[in-house]
Amino acid sequence: MEGTDNTHIEGLLMLSAIASVTKKLILGTAMVICHRNPIHLAQLFAGLSTISNGRLIMGMGLGGFPHEFAAAGLPNTLQDRADLARINADICRRLWAGEKVSCKDNYFNFEDVELKPTPATRIPIWYGGGTPASCRRAVEYCDGWMPARITLATFRKCIEYLRELSKKAGRQMITAGVMPFTSIARDKETALSKVNVQALINEADKNPTWARPASGTFSTLEDIRGLILAGTPEDIVRDTRAYEEAGVEHIVYDLRFRYADWYEQIDFLGKEVLPALRS
Repeated sequence: MEGTDNTHIEGLLMLSAIASVTKKLILGTAMVICHRNPIHLAQLFAGLSTISNGRLIMGMGLGGFPHEFAAAGLPNTLQDRADLARINADICRRLWAGEKVSCKDNYFNFEDVELKPTPATRIPIWYGGGTPASCRRAVEYCDGWMPARITLATFRKCIEYLRELSKKAGRQMITAGVMPFTSIARDKETALSKVNVQALINEADKNPTWARPASGTFSTLEDIRGLILAGTPEDIVRDTRAYEEAGVEHIVYDLRFRYADWYEQIDFLGKEVLPALRS
């Protein structure tokens, strides 16, 4: 769906570079995967918080590739990955709070570790994923929930579930975000020209927890509305407002399908999409 070129710059290195030359942008990960050592993870984020003066959100998740955990020398079953996410969040928070932390469990064994500097401000942790299980984990030990790939209909379904879970847990509704694939151009044909729409439809049809269209099968672009926002700036504004009406408080536009047109799309966002939304 996304091609086979896996070239990338390590995300936290990129964010530290951005932090050093900006003053207002909020920085975040979507998502940092929990195969990192939690001590190192806590240190990286505390340092990035210091560099950015607290402009930071830690998005974290299980990841979609168990073999990455095996390569890191960690167990890679779904339950192990879920346990590692929870443990990572707990250890990071305790180190960020200035505690001297010891841990001995099935994954880590260390004593009397403490961290300096601690973060400039409290770092919120948002959980990534588009399943009911991700909603439960977000409410259990995170501050927000942000699915990266989800349809608008599924998002609405999950928001209702999050409200139920938050009420049952006796806590306020957590922050809800979303990170849809996004392709902005002067016309819809250009916006979709480099997007493998059929692959997106096929991926949606494999997801057993997503809200299905009336036909029962994902087969059209309309069936996967929200999974990708594609078209003119006006189209992006309309679909963003639909997400806002569904309960989104934070949106990240994922421009990966047309990185070659990055600056053009940033111009559309900054000059047309955001002003229209703010009006």
